[in-house]
Amino acid sequence: MKIQQLTENLTVFQSELYQTNSTLVQTNDLILLVDPTWLPDEIKTIQVEVNRIQQGKPLYLLFTHSDFDHILGYSAFPGAKTISHHFLQHCSEEYKQDKKYKIVDFYEKYYIKSPFSAEFPHIDYAIQEDNQTIQVGETTLRFFLAPGHTEDGLFCLIDPLGIWVAGDYLSDIEMPFIFDTYQSYVHTMEKAEQLYVDYRMNWLIPGHGSVTDDQTEMKRRIHISKTYLALLRQAIIDDKWDELNQELKRYPFPKLMKETQSHFLEKVTTEIRTQNDSK
Repeated sequence: MKIQQLTENLTVFQSELYQTNSTLVQTNDLILLVDPTWLPDEIKTIQVEVNRIQQGKPLYLLFTHSDFDHILGYSAFPGAKTISHHFLQHCSEEYKQDKKYKIVDFYEKYYIKSPFSAEFPHIDYAIQEDNQTIQVGETTLRFFLAPGHTEDGLFCLIDPLGIWVAGDYLSDIEMPFIFDTYQSYVHTMEKAEQLYVDYRMNWLIPGHGSVTDDQTEMKRRIHISKTYLALLRQAIIDDKWDELNQELKRYPFPKLMKETQSHFLEKVTTEIRTQNDSK
C-alpha cells in the first residue's frame, strides 16, 4: 500500500489493486474516511491511522458509489456515521446480497481470509440533490450527484480545505467506465467542468490513479474524459473506430481499458443509436 501524507489534514491510501484510493481527511470538527478498501492488511493500516488521529472526533464514512470494491471496508469501522447517494438507502435486498456476494467471492477467489465481514452499508445520511451539505462545526461537506459510471455516484467537496473527492471519475489511468448511461456521464462531466470553475479546489482525488493539486491537470482530466465520450459517440454513429482505439492507447493499461469498454459497449451503442435516430 502506498500512503501519501499530502497535508496535515489529508492522507490518501492507495491499494496495490487497481491503484484504488481510500481518502482520510481530518479537520478540527471531524474525521472523514472515503471508500476504505481492498486487502485486509491495507484496511487494517487505515484502521490504525483512524484510531490514532480520531481523538474523540466523530467519524464519517462516505461511499462515493456502491461498487463492491468501494463498500468493502464498511464493517471495519463500526460506529461511523455513514453517507452515500440515497439509492444505497433504498435499494433492494437482492441488490445488497449481490454486492455482499461479490465481496465474499473476491476474497475466496484469492484464498484470502478476511477478519472483516461482508456487509452492505447501513446509511445514516442520504444525499438526494446537488449542493446538499452536511455541516459539522466549521467543516462543510458539499455533495453533487454524479451518475454515469453508476447511477449512485457522488462528488464530495470538502470546505474549507478545498478537497474534491471524485469517486470513479477524472482518473489519469482509466477512461470513462459507463455502467449507468452515456448521457448521464456526459452531464456529469459538464457538471465537473462547472464545479472546476465555481470552486477551484486545491486537491482532486479520483477513485483510481494519481491525486493532483495541479489546476491545469484537473482541467486536462475533464477534457480527456469529454474527448473519450465524444470519440465513442462518433465511432458508434459513423462506425469508425480508429480514433477511439488510438485514444485508448493513451492510458497505461490499454488492454484492460479495451476489455472494460467491451462490457458496456453494447448497451451504450443501443442508447446512442436510439438517441441519434430520434433526432
